[in-house]
Amino acid sequence: MTQAPQAPKATRRRHDREIVALAVPAFGALIAEPLFLMADTAIVGHLGTAQLAGLGVASALLTTAVSIFVFLAYATTAAVARRVGAGDLPAAIRQGMDGIWLATLLGIAVIAVFVPTAPALVELFGTSDTAAPYAVTYLRISALGIPAMLVVLAATGVLRGLQDTRTPLYVAIAGFIANAVLNAGLVYGADLGIAGSAWGTVIAQFGMAAAYLFVVVRGARKHGASLRPDAAGIRACAQAGAPLLVRTLSLRAVLMIATAVAARLGDADIAAHQIILSLWSLLAFALDAIAIAGQAIIGRYLGAGDTQGAREACRRMVEWGIAVGVVLGGLVIACRPLFLPLFTSDSAVHDIALPALLMVALSQPICGIVYVLDGVLMGAGDGPYLARAMLLVLAVFAPVALLIPTLGGGLTAVWGAMTLMMTVRMLTLWLRTRSGRWIVTGATR
Repeated sequence: MTQAPQAPKATRRRHDREIVALAVPAFGALIAEPLFLMADTAIVGHLGTAQLAGLGVASALLTTAVSIFVFLAYATTAAVARRVGAGDLPAAIRQGMDGIWLATLLGIAVIAVFVPTAPALVELFGTSDTAAPYAVTYLRISALGIPAMLVVLAATGVLRGLQDTRTPLYVAIAGFIANAVLNAGLVYGADLGIAGSAWGTVIAQFGMAAAYLFVVVRGARKHGASLRPDAAGIRACAQAGAPLLVRTLSLRAVLMIATAVAARLGDADIAAHQIILSLWSLLAFALDAIAIAGQAIIGRYLGAGDTQGAREACRRMVEWGIAVGVVLGGLVIACRPLFLPLFTSDSAVHDIALPALLMVALSQPICGIVYVLDGVLMGAGDGPYLARAMLLVLAVFAPVALLIPTLGGGLTAVWGAMTLMMTVRMLTLWLRTRSGRWIVTGATR
């Protein structure tokens, strides 16, 4: 990382207050998002095994489709934060509106793909004949909510760039409650079955999008920013997001390869892998909250031309990432015997998962550095480097992981490869931040 003099205690405390003020609400909003799926799963699960299996397939497809476009939040956060730092709020909100218009267009395009191809997509998963009709029904209806989901991503990025992570938390909580109530009412009260669960989620997502749009439109009118779509601005948003799309696809490829390798090791191994992956994802939320704070804070400092403030904030956030990673790793080690029985009573799965969980625990400080520096470089608008770095990481990880079954390795080796992947990511990000090439000041990069 770029070397900077140790900041005075007063400066460190100021950075700490900023990080906590942004990261804590962001963490709450991140946790609320997977609760949507948990609520759907709990309600649909009582309809029958075939319905639950159909939900699992459709949800995997929807989650993948939406997560690919997470750059709508990341790129918008950085661009808006820069303009906030430069003191140009109208331009910041205008930039945010461009991101929202892009999200709308992408959402419509995804609907055009998902609705007619739903049966083929479900079949690609090897879904059983009994579960496939439910998966197709849920997928076709839920796909109608994708534009709202993508608008929520972009609008979340706008508010984060404006240094507001509380509003997304409130909207996420309200959305979760509405989703649970609508699902229960439509599935059982209206007797719509799995279709009711899908419609409940669609309605909740559009309600969340409307709430975000109300806040953004109110801000636009207050500062005199135009709400009309601007072709040049939308193209600029797409160009800024393209490298982050490459980064996200590369990361998804890593996770898919790891799961495919675990599946080849046996049923107990893939069962243990899924349990560990769910924990790994949960731990990632805590670290990602600091990264979100980093996107907003770094973008604001660079927009204001404060390079020293950006360096000091970067250093302090890395310290936070390491500290949180150590705490999370310690919790994983301490809770290993208690965690696994929550998911399965199979002793074979326990025996396979325990050493792999230790690998996950030891890697958490590394993950802390990775998430923070990833957020710092996103906040700096350094997307092209992040794309190249993640492609390199994928090129290192793939052959190592794919050799594991051939060499007789087990699930611990798979998570050893995951730790190697995070270590390579840490090195690529550390070298970039140390070089100082990410520090580009001004309202635009």
